[in-house]
Amino acid sequence: MMRLNKFIAHYSTYSRREADQAILDGYVRIDGEIEKNPALQVDERKADVSISGNKVTAQDQFTVIVYNKPRGELVTKKDPQGRKTIYDSLSKSYRHFIPVGRLDFASEGLLLLTDASRVATALMTSKMERVYRIKIKGAVSEAMKVAMGEGLELEDASAGAHEHAEAGPMSFAPFYAYQVQKDQGDYSILKVAIGEGQNRELRRFFAHFGAEIVDLKRLSFGGIDLNNLPTGKVRFLERAEYTSLRAFVDGIERTTTQREKQQKAAQSPFGKEHKKSDKESFSGDAPIAPKPLFTKEKAKPVKRTFIKDKEKSSKAAAMTDSFGTNKYNPAKKYAMGSKKR
Repeated sequence: MMRLNKFIAHYSTYSRREADQAILDGYVRIDGEIEKNPALQVDERKADVSISGNKVTAQDQFTVIVYNKPRGELVTKKDPQGRKTIYDSLSKSYRHFIPVGRLDFASEGLLLLTDASRVATALMTSKMERVYRIKIKGAVSEAMKVAMGEGLELEDASAGAHEHAEAGPMSFAPFYAYQVQKDQGDYSILKVAIGEGQNRELRRFFAHFGAEIVDLKRLSFGGIDLNNLPTGKVRFLERAEYTSLRAFVDGIERTTTQREKQQKAAQSPFGKEHKKSDKESFSGDAPIAPKPLFTKEKAKPVKRTFIKDKEKSSKAAAMTDSFGTNKYNPAKKYAMGSKKR
């Protein structure tokens, strides 16, 4: 059994908020009857649920594409100012696909899109490694290196933000890795890996040190690489990438289900007895995160150097400006299944 709003968000392109609104507005029917209770429990394998006449079916299949976004496109359906969006370039068959996070108007590179909101949510909220190549004005200072290695707390992160963004505090977790590839004094090129996708995170980080990012390109997300995909082109995930991704999503959903069961047990009249049972089943009150097949457990932070190309590995290994941290134990690759046919 599953809540109606969760069922819709899980098996359609609607987000949880959009599902709630559709239900409250009377667009959702169960067995032909309008249903306005988002919390109604439905049997996901038997329920006849439809939105505006379109049936929502429980299925495990999903599609993910990699798009090499060019600069000058917005990651949104429509822009009030009439600027070009990614959907103006993508085929109409991808019109209903959901972007996994965003790249701003001036940024380029790898953008994942999927036809399953549950997959998009799992990836966006993960701590998976995002790798970028950036070019900044000026030199890379020691203060930048310290902040990349240890993290940064700002009371006002408005520098580097969108011009209409409100001023406010922002926390930057330690970078998973960084490498200074060029430091010419008037400009520098870095390759960085982070585990979050906050709004204009890198632009705000470097703006704090007075360094403007003039070029930003995402090279990979969670182990899925851009490789030689031409700008403006699309590719499907490979079979191995789908297998890894499905395992990751399934693991996230199992953990969420366990957490919900524990919370429900704790709130029941027999909470103590249920809580004891939970401890016996799950070895503790805290929900157990599944041990991902694609993650290396690290006992302590380790230094790491990016390898640009296999044939250039010796040169890359000689670079010393690298830093790695396992504070968030990043999962670099996705998880299970095969391509939707």
